[in-house]
Amino acid sequence: MFVVETTPRHGKARSQLVSSFLVSPTKKIALLPGDGIGREVIPQAVKVMIASGAPIETTEFDWGAARYLADGVAVPRDGFATLQREFDAILVGAFGDPQVPTNIHAKEILLGMRFKMDLYANVRPVRLLDGSLCPLTGVEPKDVDFVVVRENTEGVYGDVGGVFKPGTEDEVAIQEDINTRKGVERVIRYAFEYCEKHTKVDGARRNRVLMCDKSNAMTHAGGLWQRVFKEVSGDYPQIKAEHMYVDALCMQMVRDPRQFDVIVTNNMFGDIITDLAAGLQGGLGLAASGNIHPGKTSMFEPVHGSAPPIAGKNIANPMGAILSSAMMLAHLGLEREAARIEAAVLDAIRQKKTTQDIGGAMGTREVGEWVAFRAEKSS
Repeated sequence: MFVVETTPRHGKARSQLVSSFLVSPTKKIALLPGDGIGREVIPQAVKVMIASGAPIETTEFDWGAARYLADGVAVPRDGFATLQREFDAILVGAFGDPQVPTNIHAKEILLGMRFKMDLYANVRPVRLLDGSLCPLTGVEPKDVDFVVVRENTEGVYGDVGGVFKPGTEDEVAIQEDINTRKGVERVIRYAFEYCEKHTKVDGARRNRVLMCDKSNAMTHAGGLWQRVFKEVSGDYPQIKAEHMYVDALCMQMVRDPRQFDVIVTNNMFGDIITDLAAGLQGGLGLAASGNIHPGKTSMFEPVHGSAPPIAGKNIANPMGAILSSAMMLAHLGLEREAARIEAAVLDAIRQKKTTQDIGGAMGTREVGEWVAFRAEKSS
């Protein structure tokens, strides 16, 4: 294994190459640490990936608030094209900084990647690693093991609409909910394909896909989702197709998370229910996600945000970033290395080698070093 450092240049701050003696082709990873705690947790994820023996080459980009404040550029003109052309995957930290009150740079970078790179499936695994992390009584790790597939490129986040007579008593704000047949069908089909190809942690086959909507009130968009879900489910007779309204789903998720397997839903509902789901597994500090377009460069990120109040204090939980990196490696076909990382994280949680938010007493860097040591020891 060897590491090569290159001279920093504007837009790409650092590159390193890690090789594992031709065990598998080197994967090129773009790193976007971003703002706040993103700049602390991503280095830990990289450290752990290297320790696992993953054959990766990483290149760090300086996109974020600091660059935006310096030159007004959130994304270089060819930025997204460069990511798609030159990299196998992207690992993101977080975006958001109080020095940019509008957070316009965060929107242009993060939503830009999702929309302009057409990363239509947001995949968020919800797995309880230790019973002590769940706020529900009597819940064990085997009881919380499901996946939410969220449509990622349409809905109300498409920013279609506008404001009429702003600042007056007659002000009108319109936010359109965009749902296309193509967008709905492909994310539903992705959910069924995911269910068909993946197992639970205990090895049991996944066999249920639940579609979540609010079609009793949002009849136009809901009707489209209902029709397409029924049609697509017919192509997967071995998988049970289920449905819940989003409000009922939230209640049932808290009442009995054991009943869920794979959930598919729209952009906004997916955003909301995945934060609730993260609470079942120990909080946002443990939540990983992938923004995926099969066969194309995809992006992976922890979902905790930039957390400005705790940035720079070495107390941010790096587990979400580390688990996102494992998810990314598995997506790239490096299942063995991904399994090493997940096992190391599980050991850390069981032995309380964690940050304070989940019961430990270690700092961000110290947790990263411990997990890296354990991942390397198992390789």
